[in-house]
Amino acid sequence: MSLSDVGNLMCLPFDEIEPGEPTEVHEYLIQAAANQLGPQGRNWIPLVVKEIAPDQYQVIGNTFIYAVAAEADLAEVWCIIADDAPETVAITQALAQETAPKTNLSTASRSEISAALDYLLSQPSSPLKGVSHASLVARLDAAPRQYWKNLQPITKLGCRITAGKKLKALEQIFYLTPEPMPEVITDRQLLESLSTQQLKAMAQKRDIKGLSKLKKADLVNLLVA
Repeated sequence: MSLSDVGNLMCLPFDEIEPGEPTEVHEYLIQAAANQLGPQGRNWIPLVVKEIAPDQYQVIGNTFIYAVAAEADLAEVWCIIADDAPETVAITQALAQETAPKTNLSTASRSEISAALDYLLSQPSSPLKGVSHASLVARLDAAPRQYWKNLQPITKLGCRITAGKKLKALEQIFYLTPEPMPEVITDRQLLESLSTQQLKAMAQKRDIKGLSKLKKADLVNLLVA
């Protein structure tokens, strides 16, 4: 393959193609589609493959089509040739609906957060059943999430999200690209999201004395001023 083949539709020998990640589609659907296709059929929806060696390819998208072609015993399959960039693999799997695309929670708009949570809550086995969509959207939108290094602060928003399955579920749709924390913070909500130890460290940097017996609320009040 040459670079000029990237983006081309090509008919490749099936034995030159490795499967990549297996499809999670039920075996019945694979067998039924293979029966319709037959060994002389044509896969009108192409595989998306990348070249891994001379005349050797690997599937990066449409893994169901690969499974059907294997079941139908096709000798050749039609493929779109993609480059091998990780971004290409990610977007191909998202377009094929083989993986759910993720939303950057650090910068997401309220409507983007709402759509992502609506998708997650619509899943039949979602561990977030019982969580208020409206409440979680509102609190995430208002939270200082641009500084979060992980999703753990969500457990403190009072939205019935606990560490474990619920937080893991959110990791399926959200990722973070945190900004550096400001040297001086006076935003009450941001201060309240920090630990007592972090607040004391900030107060010490501002030469505030007598911190040893202060509680978190006292520290926040001092730092807001």
